[in-house]
Amino acid sequence: MSKKRFRDLKKKQKQQTTSKEKIVYARYIDRIKAFITDMFMINMPILYITTYVILDGKDDFQSSPMAQFLALVTYGVIYALFLSKTGQTPGKKAYQIKVVKADTKELLSPTMAFFRFFAFSVSAMSIIGVLLPFYNKEKRALHDYLVGSIEIEIPEEASKDVS
Repeated sequence: MSKKRFRDLKKKQKQQTTSKEKIVYARYIDRIKAFITDMFMINMPILYITTYVILDGKDDFQSSPMAQFLALVTYGVIYALFLSKTGQTPGKKAYQIKVVKADTKELLSPTMAFFRFFAFSVSAMSIIGVLLPFYNKEKRALHDYLVGSIEIEIPEEASKDVS
């Protein structure tokens, strides 16, 4: 049995750590910016069509809980389809963010992506859901823990390959 030198062991350990891909978690401020972008690019057209094309104006929309609920569900379905197909919504793509499963780094299923949207709707209303990303290194929010997802930054070259 030959003795191994310390520098050889250290070199082997360094090669193992560099071979693993380094995960960079998305900054919370970029996640907020991506959310605002998605609200303007996806949700606003849905609300406009619902309010002025389907209904007779804002008074009808405000007095109809069913219309508000259907607009929210429509946004949730579109959001879930974006996440399940590419891992990115238009806002997340603009800020090079991708939503993946925390354990396998694979894309979410459509059901899990829709549940993530629903969990986000609930966690955004609580102070815990808003402040939780500041207290963990992965910057995971309450809805990320419930679904088992993380938001990671992707390099610009990789984001071009996704489209």
